[in-house]
Amino acid sequence: MFGARCLLLALRRCSSAPCPKHKQAARLRVCEALEAQEVAGDIKVQGWVRSVRSQKQVLFLHINDGSSLESLQVVADPTLEHRDLTFGSAVEVQGKLVKSLHRMQNVELKAENIRVVGPCDTLMFPFKPRERQPLEYSRQFPHLRCRTNTLSSLLRVRSEATAAIHSFFKDNGYVHVHTPIITSNDCEGAGELFHVRTSNKVQEPGENSHFFNVPAFLTVSGQLHLEVMAGAFTQVFTFGPTFRAENSQSRRHLAEFYMVEAEMSFTESLQDIIQVMEDLFKTVTSIVLSKCPQDVELFHKYISPAQKGRLEQMLKNKFVTIPYTEAVEILKRAPQTFTFQPKWGRDLQTEHEKYLVKHCGEVPVFVVNYPYDLKPFYMRDNEDGPQHTVAAVDLLVPGTGELCGGSLREERLHFLQSRLERLGLADAYQWYLDLRQFGSAPHGGFGMGFERYLQCILGVDNIKDVIPFPRFPHSCLL
Repeated sequence: MFGARCLLLALRRCSSAPCPKHKQAARLRVCEALEAQEVAGDIKVQGWVRSVRSQKQVLFLHINDGSSLESLQVVADPTLEHRDLTFGSAVEVQGKLVKSLHRMQNVELKAENIRVVGPCDTLMFPFKPRERQPLEYSRQFPHLRCRTNTLSSLLRVRSEATAAIHSFFKDNGYVHVHTPIITSNDCEGAGELFHVRTSNKVQEPGENSHFFNVPAFLTVSGQLHLEVMAGAFTQVFTFGPTFRAENSQSRRHLAEFYMVEAEMSFTESLQDIIQVMEDLFKTVTSIVLSKCPQDVELFHKYISPAQKGRLEQMLKNKFVTIPYTEAVEILKRAPQTFTFQPKWGRDLQTEHEKYLVKHCGEVPVFVVNYPYDLKPFYMRDNEDGPQHTVAAVDLLVPGTGELCGGSLREERLHFLQSRLERLGLADAYQWYLDLRQFGSAPHGGFGMGFERYLQCILGVDNIKDVIPFPRFPHSCLL
């Protein structure tokens, strides 16, 4: 068993100490101790106290080190209790791992020594034992909220999802590229950019006002840089922070968030991109559910009880694909009144996205072929007559709305050059035109908002609660 192997390795590390007179206890993480299938002596566990219960003949502690939602029960003689041994204190416990009489745990730690490494002032500490605080309350304490069960579970899920995303792309032959955070391009063309400047207040005579000699911004997307790399590698991806200076306090927006973006060369079908998006979602979600069952269950039990069933529906059903034109007609026939009237040529609003998902049976929906004038310059012209659409796709998911966006890229030089000239961007994007002159190949790609993905699988309503340190207008704590 995994736990037994971890225990054996820890004991071997301990036994290799150079001086037997100073033999050290084997240090185990809480998750390793909980998974152990055999008893052992000279074990050391380090972590934080989640509960203290002192009885006449025995002292009970529960210790957690972040490696597991479940805490390790420690039993000790009451004489080992110390005035600083309180909820939230950092401790080191040494003793023997023994069979537990507690039916929920296989083993417990029989303490021989308890050392308080860092005391905790429980009167001032904003969280109390056995209290489940609302996420809005925890958000006020970004430096401490990781101590709560909910946020520690979120961070473990986030870590496993990150690893699963990298694994998915690696297993499918993609090359990981670190695209720049500082850029001179506005990929989306929406102008919602953070301008990068130096902190120097005094400018020397004749000195260029720009550190890079040109205006520089925090990136809104790594797509354009991935397109550069797609000229030498057939499959590339990036996964990193992106920034939008959108003055929105909504539950769906952050100023800093993470994006998963991929680009594929020699791709002439939007369906190829759609398939990768669906495979990515289902593969990563299946891995997260298998690696973090308790953590996901916490959210499905206490935060969003209906999400478990919705997620099962998403994983077992084929995603639906409908053209934008059909989506607008569905919305026009809807028996409900929308705040924003659906009309061909207008962007879909959140209320529209949620209705379309509901209309399609609460399974994810790919909306394809959007109006030409709605989308950025790099999307491929479908040349489809009066309607004039581009080969674009958005993935809409239950509860969250838009999760992914992608397209075929316009690889034809004359189409791209004509559009950039109309927009007055031909000079700024001459390098982008160059890509179409030197060995250009049909290509396409997509981006997935990582925080929105976490919202989708966990059922978290506010995006600020699925990132460790949320940044949004008028708030940059820490």
